[in-house]
Amino acid sequence: MSSTRDELEQLYNESIKIIHEGQVTTGKIVCLKSKEVLVDVGFKSEGIVPIIEFAQNELEVGRELEFLVESIENDAGVIALSREKAMRMQGWDKIIKYSQDGTLVDGRITKKVKGGFLVDCLGVEGFLPLSLSAFKGVTDKDILMKSFKFKIVKVNNLRRSIILSRREAMQLEKDAAKEKLWLEIKIGGIHPGTVKAITDFGAFVDMGGVDGLLHITDMSWSKISHPSEIVAIGDRIEVMVLNMDRESGKISLGLKQRLPDPWQDIENKFSVGTKIKGKVVNIVPYGVFVELDKGIEGLIHVSEISWTKRVNNPSEMFAVGDIVETQVLNVDKDARRISLSLKQLEQNPWLDAETKYPVGSKVSGKIRGFTDYGAFVELDSNLEGMIHVSDMSWTKRVAHPQDVLKKGQKVDVEVLSVDSSNRRISLGLKQLQPNPWPEIANKYPLDTELETEVVSVTDFGVFVKIDEELEGLIYASEIDKEAAQAIKPGDRIKAKVIKVDTEQAKIGLSSKI
Repeated sequence: MSSTRDELEQLYNESIKIIHEGQVTTGKIVCLKSKEVLVDVGFKSEGIVPIIEFAQNELEVGRELEFLVESIENDAGVIALSREKAMRMQGWDKIIKYSQDGTLVDGRITKKVKGGFLVDCLGVEGFLPLSLSAFKGVTDKDILMKSFKFKIVKVNNLRRSIILSRREAMQLEKDAAKEKLWLEIKIGGIHPGTVKAITDFGAFVDMGGVDGLLHITDMSWSKISHPSEIVAIGDRIEVMVLNMDRESGKISLGLKQRLPDPWQDIENKFSVGTKIKGKVVNIVPYGVFVELDKGIEGLIHVSEISWTKRVNNPSEMFAVGDIVETQVLNVDKDARRISLSLKQLEQNPWLDAETKYPVGSKVSGKIRGFTDYGAFVELDSNLEGMIHVSDMSWTKRVAHPQDVLKKGQKVDVEVLSVDSSNRRISLGLKQLQPNPWPEIANKYPLDTELETEVVSVTDFGVFVKIDEELEGLIYASEIDKEAAQAIKPGDRIKAKVIKVDTEQAKIGLSSKI
């Protein structure tokens, strides 16, 4: 019997864990009371721990935690344990390790003090200087009693104190996010991002630590004038990775690539000769862009707007938003260009221009505009002809067409030539009057001396008025050099006829009498 008791006592003693004061050991919560917690650490009796030393989520019967043995037997004859001191002791060991390898630690800001904040970090009180806090512009309410990641920048073993940096932790977190993103992203992959900046050439998208460029040409299959037409700062968008260069840190993104390319089967949609309506979306000096479908535009070149009118400024005829009917002239899938025409929808009036306006016939028209060398006349069929300055007067040198004609003036003219292929009609004003030059040649034979008035002075001579409807040229070689320097319009000069050219309609004079 005695032997059996001794054996049982031996087995009991062997089952009891050997613990020492100051030791950290594992214990299991066996009972929760109002102010204390009973913990089984495998010793003869259960240990007691003040309930205030536990986090709320730790208070669970059966939960195993680490405890510091403060006393194997206190005044009440029980083991005194501490959860806080165990955590603090283990926390310090971790802090030493994390400070050496640079691992970030979790900490809870408990109080604002002069020059910074106090932080509970693994049971150790740390100090976060304002200069390392990265909390500029943040209220105390937003950070007190909140948890953040920190980097341990300094450890004082003697005082068991640490200095923390939130700023460096954020940078490390950012670097880690970048590294992770670079490993995740693949060309052709779809990724979410936030628009953070917009420029004239595109938008910069934050993909979670790495910025990518969404170029304006990759935003929409349709032509756009500015990126702000598609995205705004702060927009969350899904983009496709088009290209990436880890070495330079550049990523090219696309938005339109997520949608089918509308040009893929363009030849089937818009075959040559098709009549189609579209909306004017842009007007430029050389033509009008028309939206035919979502992402597809065509150009009506100025030369394809009218058979008869010279279009110098398309904005005078069109406005953005106008609906126009056009005809497809050409489709270039590779260049993404569609050529359109308005005039092809009408019959070409130049086809019967030679029949309608035979050479030598007299027609009427209205002066539509001018150039330095002539005046344009709108005929009754909307065709346009031109009176060259040389065909405005038999006898006067016309320097400016506006000196003879006015815009809007109705005139009678003679058809001199019709070139349907080049769409040109030459008209004459002087041809309606008899050619006076045979009579002029008789009236002013060679060596006739005249009293003339200077009209203009040029490098090659001086133009003078012989009578109201007749001018002549005193050649520069026929003027005394000293006298030539003083000649000005309005001066009276005596001259002699030395040449009469009835074919060229010119009189040559000399002042050397």
